[in-house]
Amino acid sequence: MTLRSVPENFDPAALMEIDRRLAQIAQDNAVHIPLAIESGSRAWGFPSPDSDYDCRFFYVRSVEGHLTPWPERDVIETPLINEIDLNGWDLAKALGLLLKGNAVVIEWLTSPICYCGLDWFREDFRAFAHKHARRSLVARHYLHLGLRQSQRHLAGLDEVPLKRLFYSVRPAAALRWLRLHPEAAVAPMHFQTLMLESAPPAAVTDTLSKLIEAKSQARELGQAHLPLEIAEFIRSEFDLASELTTPDAGEATIASEAKAEAREFYRSVVVRLDLGA
Repeated sequence: MTLRSVPENFDPAALMEIDRRLAQIAQDNAVHIPLAIESGSRAWGFPSPDSDYDCRFFYVRSVEGHLTPWPERDVIETPLINEIDLNGWDLAKALGLLLKGNAVVIEWLTSPICYCGLDWFREDFRAFAHKHARRSLVARHYLHLGLRQSQRHLAGLDEVPLKRLFYSVRPAAALRWLRLHPEAAVAPMHFQTLMLESAPPAAVTDTLSKLIEAKSQARELGQAHLPLEIAEFIRSEFDLASELTTPDAGEATIASEAKAEAREFYRSVVVRLDLGA
């Protein structure tokens, strides 16, 4: 079954251009694109009126495309044109990053906005992520991301860019979700879902709802006062994250088994796509 899930308020012309460029990329690079999603603020649930369309995709080369002594690049990058930012990762790269704790791969797999894709690919890749994504590494990813954003854009400021504020709040919310779901490593990408499932204090929820509404009315460079309850929420979740980043027991064995299954998953996808599944 093919996938397609886009909001009704998306610009039809932008959607047509995204579809056209994805098809062109697949043809020009001789690759399959089994999943293309929205990865930016539109998918996170806090877009601005002038937010870009941040299309991201996984791609897979054919069996024939692997038979070369000169490996191709593992990324496909295109320039930002008409507010459309469209880039992709080779599935092999994505699997390697996932096993290293890169939560971006998880976010692509859980994005609520899908431009195109194959249901079996997304479900099988999600199942792999649920089984092999390691909480400690995913938490470390969000902690480092959140601290970097916070120190760079929020430290010592009363007025902060709304866009950058949410770039700090979202990692903090993901860390809270992981802390409250001790058996899971795959957190929701959609921010409102993330917050709903992690039950932050009511004052935090109310303030963030107002900030999301303000962001929906402001351009990307819009600013707002940094509320004390939000600053405290971010600081507290970063402080509590140390308990999440402790390495897993039997780390070497876990990594070895995950790599073996990643190899088999990769091979099965390449063959299935070549057969036109």
